[in-house]
Amino acid sequence: MTRLLILLAISLPLSAQAVEILRWERMPLAVPLLVDQERVVFIDRNVRVGVPAELSGKLRVQSAGGAIYLRANEVIEPSRLQLQDADTGALILLDIAATEPRKDQAALEPVRIVEGDNTSKRYGNADTAARGEDREENETAQQIARETPVPVVLTRYAAQNLFAPLRTVEPVNSIGRVNLRRDLPLGSLLPSLPVHARALAAWRLEDFWVTAVRLRNTSPSTLALDPRTLQGDFVAATFQHPDLGPIGQPSDTTVVYLVTRGHSLAESLLPAISKFDASLNLPVPDTGGRNEE
Repeated sequence: MTRLLILLAISLPLSAQAVEILRWERMPLAVPLLVDQERVVFIDRNVRVGVPAELSGKLRVQSAGGAIYLRANEVIEPSRLQLQDADTGALILLDIAATEPRKDQAALEPVRIVEGDNTSKRYGNADTAARGEDREENETAQQIARETPVPVVLTRYAAQNLFAPLRTVEPVNSIGRVNLRRDLPLGSLLPSLPVHARALAAWRLEDFWVTAVRLRNTSPSTLALDPRTLQGDFVAATFQHPDLGPIGQPSDTTVVYLVTRGHSLAESLLPAISKFDASLNLPVPDTGGRNEE
């Protein structure tokens, strides 16, 4: 019996490093560091790491394959790092501080971050009917309407990603960035206004797309922006500002958020129409009383 126990002990790994589990429940997670010692944070997500400017040269941060490697080069006062999910925009906050290791102090174990059980419901999340025992039946059930309409959720999310600080971006489940042609022809979007339009970015949630389009005034006059002048198949349209200042002014540029359903912006645009040439003396088509100025 003694010999068997010895053989079993030899067959086990000589060393097994423990992993500290931290649960993300919307409260900052404390991750202490020791100077000149690397600590690994496993998160199993594709994240971007936001590091305060004052930590430049003091903290080395590397990310690869769902792991973040933190190494302090000197003592660091309590500071906060922001981890943003590249797919959903959700944030996780880490509070770090680096101290000199004590004599013969063991290295700190790696950290694994997991989702907590009591994550609060967000405005963009959808609920389903029963959970738990009815999981299999639930998979075929239709989702209950969201607390906020999807076009509103998408427009808010797009605006925050373009203009708000990273820490204020509202996390939304299942939202994702989609590929977008930056050279998408947009001449038919606002044919009645002297503006240059350029697609910036697009996101999708369920069957809806939102595309952010930059508008720049090319005239010396102030232009009022009215969603009714947009040409295309849109569920919703929201301007970042109500008007455009004259060309050359800081206010000559804004963004419009266009929400489409069932297809992207490219499939929602009308065919481009050539500008009217007065020298041809062609008859003016009937526009049903619509102002074409």
